[in-house]
Amino acid sequence: MKRVLVLGCTGSIGKSTLDVIRNMKNEFCVAGLSAHTHIDEVKKLASEFNCKYTITSVEGTDGIKRLLDETKPDIAVNGIAGAAGLEPSRLVLDAGIDLALANKETIVMAASLVQNLAKKRNCSILPVDSEHSAIFNLVERYGSENIESLIITASGGPFRTLPKEKLAGVTVEDTLKHPTWNMGKKITIDSATLANKGLEVIEACRLFHVPVSKIQVVVHPQSIVHSLIRTNDGVMYGQISEPDMKHPIVSALSWPKVLPNFMQKFDLFDHELTFYKPRYEDFPMLRLAFNAAEKNCGYTIAFNAANEVAVQAFIEKKIGFLDIPKITEKTLQKDWTKEPDDFEEVFAIDAEARKYAEELL
Repeated sequence: MKRVLVLGCTGSIGKSTLDVIRNMKNEFCVAGLSAHTHIDEVKKLASEFNCKYTITSVEGTDGIKRLLDETKPDIAVNGIAGAAGLEPSRLVLDAGIDLALANKETIVMAASLVQNLAKKRNCSILPVDSEHSAIFNLVERYGSENIESLIITASGGPFRTLPKEKLAGVTVEDTLKHPTWNMGKKITIDSATLANKGLEVIEACRLFHVPVSKIQVVVHPQSIVHSLIRTNDGVMYGQISEPDMKHPIVSALSWPKVLPNFMQKFDLFDHELTFYKPRYEDFPMLRLAFNAAEKNCGYTIAFNAANEVAVQAFIEKKIGFLDIPKITEKTLQKDWTKEPDDFEEVFAIDAEARKYAEELL
């Protein structure tokens, strides 16, 4: 039985992970729990799962170190949102523990550093994003040497068909009405701007060591094909399932095994699958992410930082929807060619980009 540490246990990924454990008690158990501030909810979960070890974010880095030491998990699920998830990822890997990673910022900000750390400590980074989980499993089965390109699917968000001239007037409430997925505020807004897909492009480049020129994004509103690969012979292979985050969570927790589970099996009948080109000009965050991935260095860190600042300002109704890409693009016009040599430099670049984005606000 695998002992699972759940970081961000009260968020959408954390809740889905705990639901997996509830339904697969013979395979997994809860070793420890962390949350941002929901102390009462954490206490209830700790009681339900008979878990002695919990922390909240006020305990900081020392709290996570203590939690890792006390729980000694086999695998940790990082469902913490935003750049705040990087340090917990580092601590998990430094402890030699496999990391089931839903926090894409870990790879966007510090891919080579965390990958080198995982190699040094002889542990694995297993993607939990539905798109990267799909690609990971396809790459594992076909071999990276046989793959010509990666195709990442995107739902298109709530404004997929909204005319460009109406985008300026959309509200926070409109933006949070995602047509397919039930997620936290930040990632839901990122899905609406296509920044989330941009982060996934950057993440795919780094996770699978492919140039950005070999990555394509297609809009697939049904969110049933979770991503595809094209092999050297031109044939495409995809992963198909119901749009439920518990699928990639089970995949990461059980890897390298493929286990029977409790989830609804996908039925091919009575489904229509459609695919469209992204509207790059109307949703410029995706274009900006491709550019940042191409430039590499500190540009991807700056992209993420500026976007986080702008999204928070949008949530607080200080700026409009279309100001998010404007602030991000202006931030990226600065020189971010410094390649971080360690985690301290990653956080320094992140702080500098945030400060600049705040000044732009």
